[in-house]
Amino acid sequence: MAGRGGSYNERSEGFTDIIYMPCIEENDFAPQLPKEVPDLIYLCFPNNPTGTVIKKAALQKWVDYANEHGSVIIYDAAYEAYIRTEGVPHSVYECTGARSCAIELHSFSKNAGFTGLRLGYAVIPKELCRGGVSLHKLWARRHGTKYNGAPYIVQRAGEAVYSPEGQAEIKGLVDYYMRNASYILDGLKDAGFSVSGGVDAPYIWLKTPDGMTSWDFFDHLLKEANVVGTPGSGFGPHGEGYFRLTAFGSYENTVEAVDRIKKLKN
Repeated sequence: MAGRGGSYNERSEGFTDIIYMPCIEENDFAPQLPKEVPDLIYLCFPNNPTGTVIKKAALQKWVDYANEHGSVIIYDAAYEAYIRTEGVPHSVYECTGARSCAIELHSFSKNAGFTGLRLGYAVIPKELCRGGVSLHKLWARRHGTKYNGAPYIVQRAGEAVYSPEGQAEIKGLVDYYMRNASYILDGLKDAGFSVSGGVDAPYIWLKTPDGMTSWDFFDHLLKEANVVGTPGSGFGPHGEGYFRLTAFGSYENTVEAVDRIKKLKN
């Protein structure tokens, strides 16, 4: 995408050659099919930062759209392991026709704690072709000429993830973080905050109270409660007025942080 985004428009806070699909409260923080036809469509579910997920029927519409218009979907499934709700797809390839229009991305960082190791993978089906060119072959050539691969020791760590012991530990870790997410979500709801996410994702998307900007709420939370989160405006203009909290921490610290935030509301 580098160099192809066009010029930056300060008024809209976006690039002229990129089609933006606002994920706002009015559409349940999920993008709508664009009126203009894009070459590439980026979808992230479960979503970071909003924690939103997509049902299979809705995802099928995106797959059908991409096949109809010749678009390619880049499907970021980094948080797939956190899905709990039945009917929420873990992979875009659960949809009919996805292998001819979608690339799926996965990360070991989100489920196995590999953040510093930088290990992930992309799935590019051999059926995916555009203009008579196989994207699978292009990617294989790119990897064969410009990339030396992950270090061997990191590859062995990735291999261990798929052992019975590794799968059990990952399930335990994900369950631990989702317990944190539930505590944050329920606690802030009880305190009267407007929040979403936290059910199929480790993120809670909080609407800032009293019309505060994202950064004003950040300062307020830091100074009055010694709690840190991420201002929604950091994720783009449509994140203004929101704040992201994460479940990545100890349960004890999570309980303490939520209790401090609740006291501010009271």
